[in-house]
Amino acid sequence: MTLQLANLEAPMLTADSVVTDKILTTRLHGTADTESRPGLEGYVSELHKEACRLGMSKVVVDLRNLEFMNSSSFKVFIAWLGQVMELPADAQYRIHVLSNPSTHQWQR
Repeated sequence: MTLQLANLEAPMLTADSVVTDKILTTRLHGTADTESRPGLEGYVSELHKEACRLGMSKVVVDLRNLEFMNSSSFKVFIAWLGQVMELPADAQYRIHVLSNPSTHQWQR
């Protein structure tokens, strides 16, 4: 399986993804705020397309190195959940979020 998803390089925010054993893992670094939201929105849209194209069973979102996320960027992930729920049951994939609430209070 070849992942066709470019890394995200937005102001104050980066993301990269890898595929192993039917699991797509994406790692976010930096700050997801109003300035980086358009890039994040495009990245998550492409991430969803790739998860569907590759028939992923699970997508892991690693937020442990994300310093902050504001509500408008958080809404990008809520919209993504809605997109997954709209898929036929046999095409849906699980989304797992890795967080670090002991270091980043906003992740509690």
